[in-house]
Amino acid sequence: MSDLIEEAGHDSSALTNVKALRLPRAIVPPITIMEADMAYKTILAIVGTSTSDQFLRQAAELSYSAGAHLSVLAVVLAAPPPDYAAMISDAWLEEQQEDRRRLDEKVTNARDILSTSAGSFEVGGLYCEATWAHGEIGTRAMYADLLLMGDAEIIGSHLRRQAIDGALFDARRPVLLVPKTRPVTLSPRKVILAWDSGPDAASAAREALELMKGAERVNVVMVDPNADQDRQGEDPGADIAAYLARQGIKVMVDRFASGDRTIAETLRQRASELSADLLVMGAYGHSRLRERIFGGVTQSMIDTATVPVLLAR
Repeated sequence: MSDLIEEAGHDSSALTNVKALRLPRAIVPPITIMEADMAYKTILAIVGTSTSDQFLRQAAELSYSAGAHLSVLAVVLAAPPPDYAAMISDAWLEEQQEDRRRLDEKVTNARDILSTSAGSFEVGGLYCEATWAHGEIGTRAMYADLLLMGDAEIIGSHLRRQAIDGALFDARRPVLLVPKTRPVTLSPRKVILAWDSGPDAASAAREALELMKGAERVNVVMVDPNADQDRQGEDPGADIAAYLARQGIKVMVDRFASGDRTIAETLRQRASELSADLLVMGAYGHSRLRERIFGGVTQSMIDTATVPVLLAR
């Protein structure tokens, strides 16, 4: 169950560093060759009661620069009830009342901050049990083009995970992770596309097409590519590079051996070397449960993003 509070606001082809372009078969899944206008017109930002005013201003500036409407959803996860109905106490009821008061306060605070911005915005509040949070947030994300997600210290790790799951799995919407220490832009100059020739990476590439078209350069980064795999072909990366080049994107292919590093560490290092403005990657090539138990590239990036990361699947 959940409570929803709404507050209205303003209504207001170059190709380099690729050995060959032999295309014996279509490596990129068909969904990636569809033409689409990927302009972001509605951006959903999830905030908690401790989210800083600076993040709200950053979200407003990002949305305004993209000509997008900003929808802010302040979320408080309800404290779980006692194990037995008979054990429901005044303390638990008082805790719920305090949670609702903090939520109302955050909605008002967000509205006051955004009222000084020039862009279009709306602010809502959601109070729900943790079990239902991803579904509630996913429902809201269905009506947005992009979900903006701050650092775990800004929003809280549990709410952050629920919001990311809601966007990626319930709404099938991309998520832009915003590190606390890095600026974020929807007009990146240097972009890294993490590529493994899989369907999730292909979906991420399609999602980011318009962003990559405006970049000075896109580096397709492959870690431990295997030329013997059917889907990667004899020259790993050549197929996606050719596809991007036909879109007018300036692209280079980088192939790396991970050595004693993880794939996520290799991607972060390359992003640092290139001073990348954005890293684009497919989310959860393995199951969510497997990644959370054993670790994985997506989970590692979610936990320790050092540059803005666009996740899609």
